[in-house]
Amino acid sequence: MMPVKLLNGFVAVALATSIVSCAQLPASTSEAEESRPVPMAAEACLGTTDLPTSMKDSFVPAVDAGLLAQAMGDPGKGGLCQGQVYISTGIKQVILHRAWNSTNPASQYGKWWAFSRPDGKVAQYREDYEICYQWSPLDKLVTCEIKAGTKVVVGNGQSAQCSQYLSYGVSASQQVFITDAANSVTNCRTYDAMMSWQ
Repeated sequence: MMPVKLLNGFVAVALATSIVSCAQLPASTSEAEESRPVPMAAEACLGTTDLPTSMKDSFVPAVDAGLLAQAMGDPGKGGLCQGQVYISTGIKQVILHRAWNSTNPASQYGKWWAFSRPDGKVAQYREDYEICYQWSPLDKLVTCEIKAGTKVVVGNGQSAQCSQYLSYGVSASQQVFITDAANSVTNCRTYDAMMSWQ
């Protein structure tokens, strides 16, 4: 038979261990669930895949299911919500713009471009084009002409969940998806972001 003092010590250690273990567990299942990001639900796409009137002669519609599939994204993952494949004709000059990450020089000629030059508040630009802060600081800009014969996808942004605390909904802003931009654009100019406070 175990001495009373030793038995009491054993019970005290066991009790202390179980208290510590309980303190490390979430108070309830609901608290644990609240700390996990909730998958974003699908939203109806906004905007249109039709080209701006000024670019009607600059592209012709095309069919390329594989390219379209690369550009599309699931809810909360970015990419496009809806899109249309086009081929540039070269009849008129088309300028594309891309804000990128100077710490990753390879990102200068990434896949995501826009017809509109970035303007206004950075936070609004991120929301319009679903660009999470983890993906790019947007501290550089490259502006290029698209080459004739380039196949692109023009569409509107899918929602993006950047973190537990930040997400962007679908957007009507048109984006241009190019798989091989380095060989699809020419006459490029680069710009640096500058601090400007209003």
